[in-house]
Amino acid sequence: MDSENNESGVCGCCGPLRPRYKRLVDNIFPEDPKDGLSKSDMEKLTFYAVSAPEKLDRIGAYLAEKLSRDVVRHRYGNVVIAMEALDQLLMACHSQSIKPFVESFLHMVAKLLESREPDLQVLGTNSFVKFANIEEDTPSYHRRYDFFVSQFSAMCHSTHEDQETRTRIRVAGIKGLQGVVRKTVNDELQAIIWEPQHMDKLIPSMLFNMQDSEDLDRAGHPNTPSGAGQDGEENPSALAENCFRELLGRAAYGNMNNAVRPVLVHLDNHHLWDPNEFAVSCFRIIMYSIQAQHSHHVIQQVLNHLDTNNKNTPRVRAGIVQVLLETVAIAAKGSVGPTVLEVFNTLLKHLRMSVDFELGDSSRRNSASSVSSVRSKESEERIVQNAIIQTIGFFGGNLPDYQRAEVMMFIMGKVPVYGTPCHALDTVKIGHQGTKRIQTMLLSSLIMVTSGFKSKSMAAALPPPFLDPLFSISLMEDSELRQLVFEILHNILDRHDNRAKLRGIRIIPNVSALKIKREKISKQDVAFMKKHGQQLYRHIYLGCKEEDNVHKNFELLFTTLAILTIELANEEVVIDLIRLAIALQEMALNNEENLPMFIRCGIMALVAAYLNFLSQMIANPPFCQHVSKVIELRNMDAPYLLPEHIFRDKCPLPESLDKEDSQLYFQTADMAECLAGPGYNAERLSIPYVPQVTGEERLSRRPSFVDTVSLQVDIISNSLPEKSQLAEEITFETLKKAIDTTGLEEQERAKRRQVMEKFQKAPFEEIAAHCESKANMLHDRLAQIFELTIRPPPSPSGVVSISAGHTQHQSVPVYEMKFPDLCVY
Repeated sequence: MDSENNESGVCGCCGPLRPRYKRLVDNIFPEDPKDGLSKSDMEKLTFYAVSAPEKLDRIGAYLAEKLSRDVVRHRYGNVVIAMEALDQLLMACHSQSIKPFVESFLHMVAKLLESREPDLQVLGTNSFVKFANIEEDTPSYHRRYDFFVSQFSAMCHSTHEDQETRTRIRVAGIKGLQGVVRKTVNDELQAIIWEPQHMDKLIPSMLFNMQDSEDLDRAGHPNTPSGAGQDGEENPSALAENCFRELLGRAAYGNMNNAVRPVLVHLDNHHLWDPNEFAVSCFRIIMYSIQAQHSHHVIQQVLNHLDTNNKNTPRVRAGIVQVLLETVAIAAKGSVGPTVLEVFNTLLKHLRMSVDFELGDSSRRNSASSVSSVRSKESEERIVQNAIIQTIGFFGGNLPDYQRAEVMMFIMGKVPVYGTPCHALDTVKIGHQGTKRIQTMLLSSLIMVTSGFKSKSMAAALPPPFLDPLFSISLMEDSELRQLVFEILHNILDRHDNRAKLRGIRIIPNVSALKIKREKISKQDVAFMKKHGQQLYRHIYLGCKEEDNVHKNFELLFTTLAILTIELANEEVVIDLIRLAIALQEMALNNEENLPMFIRCGIMALVAAYLNFLSQMIANPPFCQHVSKVIELRNMDAPYLLPEHIFRDKCPLPESLDKEDSQLYFQTADMAECLAGPGYNAERLSIPYVPQVTGEERLSRRPSFVDTVSLQVDIISNSLPEKSQLAEEITFETLKKAIDTTGLEEQERAKRRQVMEKFQKAPFEEIAAHCESKANMLHDRLAQIFELTIRPPPSPSGVVSISAGHTQHQSVPVYEMKFPDLCVY
C-alpha cells in the first residue's frame, strides 16, 4: 500500500504493516500544507532518528522520494515541509551513519536547484548553506561538489526579468558558492575545488556581482560605498566580496596561480583595464586577503599578464601597470620574495617598448594616419610611460635601504650612456630622441627611488659603478638631464633633510637662522672625499659653464655645493671648495670659452651665494666680513653679479665684465689671510684649481678636448702633401710632427671651437664619413713615411736586387753615402 500524506489515508488493517520510520515521516506532513511542519510529530521523528541512527539513510531516501514526487507535481508546500524536516534531522544527528543520509540530502538539494522556480532554488540553497556550516567528524572520500559549483555559478549570473527576483537568485548563488568554499577548502580530500575548471566558475561569478553593483553605484550614487545601499545580507556585491576575500584567505601556496589567473581573464573579457578602477579594487582585495608570503605570486601573475599584452592598446597596458603599482605598493611593506629585480627588469623592458611604439620608424609614423592620430598615440604612450615610472619609483622608494641600493644600481645599469654597451635597452633603433626620453624617464624614476634614502656611508651609497655613469650623464648637452643628475645627488647626499632650507639660490643673510642639522664627518666619509672629491668638483666646474644653463641649473649647483659643505666638508674639503669657487670666478672673468654674458654673470652670482653660505658655516668672522664687503659693493655698482638680480626676468646685462675693478670680486689673498691660522692650510689657496680628467669622461657623449679635438684639428688643418714633397729629407722633427698630437691643444681657440661645433651639430653620418676619410689619409701618409725610413742603409759592398729572376749587385761609393749629422765628426 502507498500513503503520501498521513496515516488517515492508510487502511486500518494494513497501516501497522508499514515500517515505523515511514509512518513517522508521513505524520510530519499535515492535511493542509499551509499549516506547516507538525512540530510534535517532527520531535518524534527526530527522537527516533537519534535513537536509531542506522535508520537515517532510509529516512533520507524516503524523504527524497516524497520530495521528488512533490516537485514534479508542483506541491511546493510539501516540498518546503520536507526540506525543513531534512534540515532539522541534519542538525540533530552527528553520528557516523549520517554519511548516507547526506547523500540523500544533497540529491534533494540538487533537485531543487535544477527546478526553474526561484523559490525552490533559494530554498535548496538555504538548506545547502546550513549543511555547509556543519563540521563533520570524518572526511568524505567520494563526495563531489562539481554540480553545485556549476549550478550556483549559473545562479550568480541570473538574468531574470524581475529585478527583485534576480537579486534573490544571485544572492542565493553567492551564498551557495560560499557554502561550497567553506565545505571544501579546509578538507584536504576536496583539494579538487582549486583546480582551474572550478576556479574558472567560482571567481568570475563573484567578480561579476562585485562589478555589477559597482557599475550601479557609479551610475547612481558614486560616493556610496559598496554595500551601503542595501542590507549587507541581501546585497550581491557585499556578499560576493566577502566570499572572494574568504576564498583568497584560504588559498595555499600551490593554489595562488589558479586563484589569480581567472581574475585577469575576467578583466580581459569584460574590458575592465580601461578604465581600471574595478581592476585596482580587485587587486587591493586580493593583496589584503592573501597571506603576506604569497604576495610575489600575485605580482608574478600581473607581470606575466603585462608581457602577454605587450602589443595591446596603450591604455590597456597603462591600466595593467597601474594595477601592478597597487600590488607592489602593498607588497613592498612585507616580503616580495625574489621578484624585486624581476619587477624592475620587466617594467624597464616595457618602458623601452613604449618609447619604441611612440617614436617608431619613419615608415610607420609617415603612413596614412593623420597627424592628430599620431599625436593621440604619442600622448597615450606617455600615459604608459608615466605609469611605469611611478611604479618603479614608488616600489623602489618603499623598499628597505639594503634592497633600495641594489635597485638603484640596477636602474643605473639600464640608463643608456653613449660609449658604453647597453644590452637591456637597445637604443640603436630609437635614435637620439628616444634615447634621451629613456634617460629622462629612468633618471626621474631614480629620483623617486632615492627619495628618503639614508646611508651611513657615502662610499656605500655612491659606489663607482653608480657614480661614474651618473656623472657621465652630467656632461650631456641637455640641461634637463643635468638637473635630474643633481637632484639624484641631493637625495643621496642630504642625509639630514636640509635641502628644503636651501631652496633657491640667494644671499642668505643669517645661515644660523636656518637651523641646519649636521654631524661630525666620519672617517669613512673623509676617505670618500679623498677618493672621489676631485670627481665631484670637476663635474660642478664643468656643469657651471654649460651654455644652456638656466636658473634651475644654478639653483641645483648652489644646493649641491651647500650640501657638500654640510655633509662632507672637513678643513681640507673647505679649502678645496674655496679653490673651486675661485676657479669658477676666474673662468667667468677670463672668458676663454666665449660664454654668453648671462652664464658668466650666473657663475659670479653662484660664487657669491656659495661663499656667503660657506663663510657663515665655518664661522670665520674675517672671512664673513670680506664676503659681505664684496656683496655690498656689488649691490651698489654691479647688481647683475648677485643671484637676486641676475635671475630675475629681463635683468639688464653688462656688455663686459671689468676685470680691473678688483673690489667687485673675491680675492684669493684676502681669503687666505682670513683663513690663516690653525685648522686650515691657507697656502693651498694660492694653487689654482684645475679640473682633473677622470675615467668616466670617456663614457659621456661629449669627448674631452684632448682626446678628440686636437686630433681632428690636426686632420682638418693639415692637408696631405703631394708625392713630390714626400721625397724631402726625413728628419726627427718631421716624424715628431707627423705622429705627435699632444701639443696641438694650444692652437688658436677659434679654430678648435669651430671644430667642436661641427662635431656636435653635424649629422652622425656626415661626421663618420669625414672621420673615416681623414683617418685613411693619415694612415696613407704614415705608411709612406715608414716606407722611406725602414729601407736598409746603403752599403759599400753593394745592394742586392732581384730583377727578372737574376741577382744583381750594385756598389755604392763611400763618398756618395749620406750619414746622419750625429755620425760625422
